[in-house]
Amino acid sequence: MQRALILFAHGARDPRWAAPFEKLQQITQQAQPELAVRNAYLEIMQPDLPTAVAQLVQEKCGDITIVPVFLGQGGHVLRDLPLLMADLREQYPGLRLNQADAVGEDASVLQAIAQYCLRAMA
Repeated sequence: MQRALILFAHGARDPRWAAPFEKLQQITQQAQPELAVRNAYLEIMQPDLPTAVAQLVQEKCGDITIVPVFLGQGGHVLRDLPLLMADLREQYPGLRLNQADAVGEDASVLQAIAQYCLRAMA
């Protein structure tokens, strides 16, 4: 069974906003070439999460993990994403669909951000 990882972000009107997320996708894909790594967005930008999942299912991915690339577990992660996940689980009952916590909830991510902030003072 092919595995996939979706990096799920908010989205913005300015396409330049997506540059760091595209870079993150490339870095992650290079680190795990056997894994299908995709970006998906909640609003404005494409693909949205249902489209990204549909594409991966079409590519025969049966195990998809969604990582919210948000600093905190705010309204989008606590309300919007669970509704999307419920719809996707209903649409693809045989699909193994996992959801990680928001990246900003991880101690190592917070440590990396803190180190960056301290380096910015130099």
